[in-house]
Amino acid sequence: MSSTGDAGAGRGQGTVVLVGAGLGGSLMAILLGRAGYTVRGFELRPDPRAGPPVGGRSINLALSARGLHALERVGLAPDVLAMAVPMRGRMIHAQDGRTAFQPYGTTAEQVNNSVSRGDLNVILLNAAERLPAVRFTFDHKCQGVDLDSGEVTVLDTRTGDSRGLTGDVVIGADGAFSVVRRQLFKRERFDYQQSFLSHGYKELTIPPAPGGGFALEANALHIWPRGGFMMIALPNRDGSFTCTLFLPFEGDHSFAALATEAKVERFFERVFPDATRLMPDLAAQYVTNPTGSMVTIRCSPWRHRGRIGLLGDACHAVVPFHGQGANAAFEDCLVLDDCIRRHAPDWETVFALFEGLRKENTDALADLSIANFEEMKHHTGSRLFRTKKALEKWLHRLFPTRFVPLYMMVSFTLIPYAEARRRARRQARALLSAGALAVILALLLVFWISRG
Repeated sequence: MSSTGDAGAGRGQGTVVLVGAGLGGSLMAILLGRAGYTVRGFELRPDPRAGPPVGGRSINLALSARGLHALERVGLAPDVLAMAVPMRGRMIHAQDGRTAFQPYGTTAEQVNNSVSRGDLNVILLNAAERLPAVRFTFDHKCQGVDLDSGEVTVLDTRTGDSRGLTGDVVIGADGAFSVVRRQLFKRERFDYQQSFLSHGYKELTIPPAPGGGFALEANALHIWPRGGFMMIALPNRDGSFTCTLFLPFEGDHSFAALATEAKVERFFERVFPDATRLMPDLAAQYVTNPTGSMVTIRCSPWRHRGRIGLLGDACHAVVPFHGQGANAAFEDCLVLDDCIRRHAPDWETVFALFEGLRKENTDALADLSIANFEEMKHHTGSRLFRTKKALEKWLHRLFPTRFVPLYMMVSFTLIPYAEARRRARRQARALLSAGALAVILALLLVFWISRG
């Protein structure tokens, strides 16, 4: 997946129209620009460098091994880590105020890095536009893509003017509600599945402590698990925490039930008392910030006739509970970059190989992310869960190459997601077999002693 050295067959072969200037789109622009392509990117949102960030929908990123590997390839890892806060584990907050720390790994290097999505996007965009052949245009909406010609129609949302642009290839990196994917959806034999969680999310903020600094442990992902719902908080460099409340849309403990500021305050004081004391403007934040939805998207194929391809959330959106959405998109970029360097200008082969390498893994990540949601809101506070995790780490220390906990494989290695899941299942079967054998041996020993 190297992006260094000779560009091979791909160098200087033409123009790529890139729809979307988010995290995946901006990293892909860097890789394409370095490989000698002319990149013309379009983004619906305003330029994030032109004004203050828009709050309310960030869900801070947990940048881990896969994302850092991609950033290292383009020389940006030091810049990103300089504005990140390392999180060494989960800090679990019980309803009575007690806390318990659960380390992610077994070494000091095994951390997730809390990163502002907006700040990371700015770093990537600046690096992309330092390349002479890369240009992004903001406030431009993709209205559609002609599947035969590959012409992209974009609308300037400020003036109302529209125009068409044709390149050698179109890459749709325009997120979970991708317009480019919508064009592929019109074809026969295009498989598409979307599944929304019954829960939504709302962003809140814990400000820095009086006098500066962190009001909670800085180097941890904080979780308030409450069974059917939860809240999390990720640290920021300025001492604040970006919190995300996950509630069902409907029901007793839901967004629908919290219809007034008074109800919000009573709910938080009862359910998250320690966090509530740290948010003096809680009710105002709750009313002001929007409620977002979370969707899992699977589709196939991710391409059309060597003219159009999809990337990141546009072809495999996942819910955020394994902290792997951005990491997976960055990994996409490296895999696609390698396919381009080996096979361009045969773009049909490029996109087919890319999908063949990634789809099994992104489907596995979708399943793992949903499973981790259940784990976070239901199990992280239980004694049985803590015991299980401690046993996994003990076995990993004893057999560091033969037994690796699933979470560690996903977050701290480059093992493909599908292989990590298969390996975790094999390990679980081996543990069950070992446990059954231990019970049999214990029973035989008891029987032998009783006969003696």
